Amino acid sequence: MGFLDNLKAKLGPAKEKVGDLAQQHGGKIEQGLDKAARTVDQKTKGKYSDKIDTGTRKAKEAVDKLGQKDGGTPGTTPPPPPPAS
Repeated sequence: MGFLDNLKAKLGPAKEKVGDLAQQHGGKIEQGLDKAARTVDQKTKGKYSDKIDTGTRKAKEAVDKLGQKDGGTPGTTPPPPPPAS
């Protein structure tokens, strides 16, 4: 077994657990991401709004992907709220 095979074998259970947590708490995670994005946007006075929105969207997509089970069946994560202006 190579190094990557060993690493994948060791990370498999952790990935499953993270996926379960993302599925159970996806809504809360996304709310936290929105709150953090609003705070950073306020602190930077809107200078980086487009980059913050892009990063937030990609983070939400990653949470959704982690929460999917059975190769593409979405979990119980509700759809994200509209972006705050």
